[in-house]
Amino acid sequence: MRILISNDDGIEAPGIQALFDELTKDNDITLVAPDRNRSATSAALTLDIPLRVTERSSNQYSVNGTPCDCVHLGTHRIMQKSPEMVIAGINRGANLGDDVLYSGTVAAAMEGRSLGYTSVAISLASHECTNYKTAAKVMLNLKNKIAKHPLAKNIILNVNVPDLPFDEIKGIRITRLGSRHRKDTVIATEDPRGNSIYWFGPPSEPEDTGEMTDFKAITEGYVSITPLTVDLTHFESLNSLNEWILVD
Repeated sequence: MRILISNDDGIEAPGIQALFDELTKDNDITLVAPDRNRSATSAALTLDIPLRVTERSSNQYSVNGTPCDCVHLGTHRIMQKSPEMVIAGINRGANLGDDVLYSGTVAAAMEGRSLGYTSVAISLASHECTNYKTAAKVMLNLKNKIAKHPLAKNIILNVNVPDLPFDEIKGIRITRLGSRHRKDTVIATEDPRGNSIYWFGPPSEPEDTGEMTDFKAITEGYVSITPLTVDLTHFESLNSLNEWILVD
């Protein structure tokens, strides 16, 4: 299978290299990733500077842009034939709940889907992230299942894998997105000249960790697979909005 892989952690990140090594055994893999860490860039495209592609090694290319830039360039300019699948990851750290709104990993998969390709985002849900091979094996198995059961055209799969040895994974759960507390994570400090500067701190703690959530699955040692829709329309609201917005 022809597969394009990308990420938001950068081409040298251990996650994408573990994924490349695992999938290369039986697939035609092209790796196109940012030349540095571009986490939390969401679906940004680079419009203010020219993009440059550097071939790092056989079938591995870096781009001075965002994850979505990489998917565009990979599919339209770098690969000789269109991919049959786009895989984003393996991300360093979880993409659970609200994280998907900011994640460059998830955005890269969404970009692949919007371009017409079956797409998956995969993350290793840990701060330390030691078991990338586990996530790579999970993705290989999932890729084989998707080949037999193609995904609907309007979804991607958001996969989170516990940071455990492969034989300690309890199984797979199909999940919904949980959510985090909405607390202030902006850290205020000063530069050496006394000017105010700010840093975004770590993600807040989970709030919705109930049944069927991605948070609960990971906590209990299961791989979480959440289907995400590319079409953001809230169809249930169409009729009610017609009733009051379009009235005289």
